[in-house]
Amino acid sequence: MAQPHFNWMLLVPGVSHETVHVATGLAVGSMVVVGALAGRWALGSGEAAIVPAAKFSLKGVIELILEFIVGLSEMVIGEEGKKFVPMFAAIFLYVWINNLVGLIPGMTPATDNINTTFALGLFSFATYNYYGLKEHGIAYLKHFLGPLLLLAPLMVIIELIGHMVRPLTLGLRLYGNIMADHTVLSVFIEMFDKLWFIPVPAIFYGMGIFVASMQAFVFTMLSMIYVSMAIAHDH
Repeated sequence: MAQPHFNWMLLVPGVSHETVHVATGLAVGSMVVVGALAGRWALGSGEAAIVPAAKFSLKGVIELILEFIVGLSEMVIGEEGKKFVPMFAAIFLYVWINNLVGLIPGMTPATDNINTTFALGLFSFATYNYYGLKEHGIAYLKHFLGPLLLLAPLMVIIELIGHMVRPLTLGLRLYGNIMADHTVLSVFIEMFDKLWFIPVPAIFYGMGIFVASMQAFVFTMLSMIYVSMAIAHDH
């Protein structure tokens, strides 16, 4: 039986191979919180907060990420999307940083574990249903009846099944892609670690960064779409 790979998080007291993804997730979550507080401080207040950064800095990075999330929210949800920006930014940063952590030799990202990704899927599921009920009240349940009352019994079953599998599909998509990405990367790094003059590791690291970023984008985008569908008034 193959021995589990070494992980730097195992150096933390009380962390085992079974709980390493939990420790990594907590570490990344703490990084996101600290980064958010540092970013808020860097943005400043008053006129300084609305003046764009003139050079590469933490303020510039935060502005770039926020501009990206705001633009995406407005495109998917509309003007109301702005009020969801903090939540979507937190989802994107948590998934993105976790994915990127997996590119560090000796680290396993929390998103490489189905428990973490399924939990993220459940969070998205609970969130969009909460906002749907908040926006429409009990009328939100009409969402599940379909356009024709005659077909309502059948549509309820179909809609419930469709909604219930969303957390699973969100979690499996993220888990599968991140696990595959890091497996391929680790295999090629081991194959070419002695041939430092061949740029294959650098190429696959670039691909790893692309996949990590794309999966964070897809997860966030799908969460936005679900919220948009839940709060829409055209059902």
